[in-house]
Amino acid sequence: MSDYDFDVIVIGAGPGGYVAAIRAAQLGLRTACVESRETLGGTCLNVGCIPSKAMLHASELYDEAASGKLAKLGIKAQVELDLDTMHAQRRDAVKGLTGGIEFLFKKNKVEWLKGHAAFTGKDTIDVAGKSYRARNIVVATGSNVTPLPGVEIDEKVVVSSTGALELAKVPGHLVVIGGGVIGLELGSVWKRLGAKVTVVEFLDQLLPGMDGEIRKEAAKIFKKQGIELKLSTKVTGVAVKGGKATVTVEPAAGGAAETLEADAVLVSIGRRPNTEGLALERAGLTVNKRGQIEVDHDFATGVPGIWAIGDVVPGPMLAHKAEDEGIAVAENIAGLTGIVNHDVIPGVVYTMPEIAGVGLTEEEAKERGEVKVGKFPMLANSRAKTNHEPEGFVKVIADAKTDRVLGVHIIASVAGTMIAQAAQAMEFGATSEDIAYTCHAHPTHSEAIKEAAMAVTGKPIHM
Repeated sequence: MSDYDFDVIVIGAGPGGYVAAIRAAQLGLRTACVESRETLGGTCLNVGCIPSKAMLHASELYDEAASGKLAKLGIKAQVELDLDTMHAQRRDAVKGLTGGIEFLFKKNKVEWLKGHAAFTGKDTIDVAGKSYRARNIVVATGSNVTPLPGVEIDEKVVVSSTGALELAKVPGHLVVIGGGVIGLELGSVWKRLGAKVTVVEFLDQLLPGMDGEIRKEAAKIFKKQGIELKLSTKVTGVAVKGGKATVTVEPAAGGAAETLEADAVLVSIGRRPNTEGLALERAGLTVNKRGQIEVDHDFATGVPGIWAIGDVVPGPMLAHKAEDEGIAVAENIAGLTGIVNHDVIPGVVYTMPEIAGVGLTEEEAKERGEVKVGKFPMLANSRAKTNHEPEGFVKVIADAKTDRVLGVHIIASVAGTMIAQAAQAMEFGATSEDIAYTCHAHPTHSEAIKEAAMAVTGKPIHM
């Protein structure tokens, strides 16, 4: 009889953790997964990716009807917002998907250890007062909200992304602190439902890390939609009184302060690795200056038998990155070869239009050598024009000598879906010519990718 309770224990049941557990079990390993929430799926399924997309979709449909966009298509209707029902369908989506993971755990014989995990040694953990020993332990505890010093989040007036999904009524004025993905997505939801929205960003552009041209175009689109942008601006204080908030801001470079009166304030300045309470030191683990656990190419830490994936390790904090790492780490533990190409991880902002990118930005690519760039506007794409979705463009960046695609960046209504083609092309080492000579169905939004690729080596047909 083995001295080990399990071959693998995964700590955390988010997109990385639950996927790692299922894959490990599929490979014949005795597997358990630790999760303290009442439902599986982690932040993504419970209070992140999934519920936010439910609200984004519902608010888009409401806006199309309420703003008169549908009337222009010959569809006239009297529109009324039922926020309670909108919240209910969001919760129903979450319930269905988290329940689905619990079903998959049972199907694959993954044991759910309910409670918080803390290391007691290199191969042992404590969960709810009980000790468990495993040959391999995978840390997949995800991330949590980065706090803004001096600002208390009460999830009523001053909220995190979690509280922003649960607002019981549409705020008259929502101030969003942070011009990143989460702030823009949730700000867009409440703007469409009737709130005045002001986004305060310390940097001089929105969406840090994305392609410069994309960032500038996105700012133009959000301004056109009525979202007020205060760039190069820092928040120096938030005071709450009588169910209202006063936000004090001033120019990042220094200058006179001003105050913004708000019904709700969303703090969305980023996320940080979630390692508190794990007692990593008892296992001999340390974190870097950013609070992350360093791993090698196989996701092994410096302690044999302990692995880490997802938001607790370096790299973009994205659910799909964590999922791919979950599969890879399970395969590596099982003696197979699990690989994730971190150079081809797409990122998506689910606003309307959506914003997506994969690979190098134009700025990054030019730092490495000479490049060729092809662009094509969605205004010239027949499907986008027919659907009255003219905003945005596709941008393909290729190496000037080899023509190999280095990055693709898109603003379009379905950019999140379109970017998959670009990621797959890059995974196979495609050139812009490869994409240009690939037949695309007509009429589709994806034809814009073909035309942008044609623009790299010659001229697009429809521009």
